[in-house]
Amino acid sequence: MGQTLIAILGTLAGVALTSLFQARTDRTARTDARRADGLAAVEALVAALADHRRAMWVREDLRLRGEDWTEARTASHATRSAITAPLLRVQMLLPAVIADAQAAVQAAYDLRGALSTTALAQRRTEAITASDALVSAVGGHLARVR
Repeated sequence: MGQTLIAILGTLAGVALTSLFQARTDRTARTDARRADGLAAVEALVAALADHRRAMWVREDLRLRGEDWTEARTASHATRSAITAPLLRVQMLLPAVIADAQAAVQAAYDLRGALSTTALAQRRTEAITASDALVSAVGGHLARVR
């Protein structure tokens, strides 16, 4: 009788430990998947921002020099539109960095309407800095979540 009780208790303890380990493994896998999705969203957003900065530089430089910038405007509209989906993904997957993401996007948008090449260069630098700040914020957030 005593051996049966010990066997039953041992089996129950084994099942309980296995369940705990499985739950932890599942939780870790979900966290890792969310991190990977968040990183992919940030990578896409940062790439889209870089493309838009480049398109806006070309567009605004042509405008400031008084040249035809019709094609450059069309290109900048496409790159601006390409920001929307990755921004939405970042906002949904990493709500802790929404303000940083929105600041980086706005800084890229702010290249429009510069009054001089010097001002355009300054706005570009500010946009790059805001994008770098977003990456740093995401890194800090993900380090804390782990």
